[in-house]
Amino acid sequence: MSDTPLDRLVDLLRQAPAEVFLQPHNVPDPDAIASCMGLQCVLGMRGVDTVIVYDHKIEKANAINMLKIFNVDMLPAGEVHTLGEKDWAVLVDGQKGNSNLTDLPTDEVAVIDHHEYLGNQGYRFEDVRPEVGSCSAIIAEYFFANQLVPPNPVASALLYGIYMDTNNLSRKLSRLDLDMFYKLYAFADMSVIAELRTNALSLEDLRLYADAFRGVEVHGEIGFLCVSEAHDALIGAASDIVLSVIGVNIVVAYAIRAGGVKLSVRSARKEVPANALVRALVDGIGLGGGHDHMAGGFIPAENLTTGRGEIGARLKQRALAFFGRCCARARHG
Repeated sequence: MSDTPLDRLVDLLRQAPAEVFLQPHNVPDPDAIASCMGLQCVLGMRGVDTVIVYDHKIEKANAINMLKIFNVDMLPAGEVHTLGEKDWAVLVDGQKGNSNLTDLPTDEVAVIDHHEYLGNQGYRFEDVRPEVGSCSAIIAEYFFANQLVPPNPVASALLYGIYMDTNNLSRKLSRLDLDMFYKLYAFADMSVIAELRTNALSLEDLRLYADAFRGVEVHGEIGFLCVSEAHDALIGAASDIVLSVIGVNIVVAYAIRAGGVKLSVRSARKEVPANALVRALVDGIGLGGGHDHMAGGFIPAENLTTGRGEIGARLKQRALAFFGRCCARARHG
């Protein structure tokens, strides 16, 4: 008798007392969108109806294009007036305790994610695989492990999600990511993937990139940049570009907003994990987490004890001190 993760999730969700919602992290990126789209489809094949709901604005051009091209029905939480405590939610590409996931008035009974495990938060179903480079690969496996064929739009979205979250199959690419990429390839429309890849930025994105890159500072192996007025996805994308600069192996990007400071960290040095670095940056004043190679964090405005002009200096001080400690540990075994 089959006992796959999908089987167990379906058995659980069939007991839901009210609606079942799928909730990705705030400001969903292509991997989160594809994962929700795929999970909604595969659950529907098993007779479980779901609604995708998210918090905050979808901002990046390629994410907005995904919604249009694949006709993804995702609803802002503020527009779903039926959300309530009796409803169940499956968290997708995020976990309770992450700074980028709003606690909606639902019972979060399940989680499917590829970020570092934050511990059981009362879930009745967990599928958290930090070793996998994309959440889309996990969802794709739900199809193939159960002999289900993903429809063309779903296969295309999942393939694009894997492609984007592994940075063109070059960052934290696991065997599952690679296997699912090639299995999805047989059912995907590569012309749609090409369209998404060539329409990934808006003119406003380009202007923000230009402004940010003019202020890049490099201290040893660490690049620092302040991205003004930028949305979350752009901060991460800008970090990836700075990481490609010769000699830069670690990037700390930040955006100062009215509500606080948003952080994005990248690391190509195994001795300096990005998730550990971002936690050092927000220690005592904020929240942070992610992968060894990329992580994010947030410092609420009420926790800032320095002026806005001094935030950058404080982040640099903490980053350089953490880098020094990591290098010292590596030298001494």
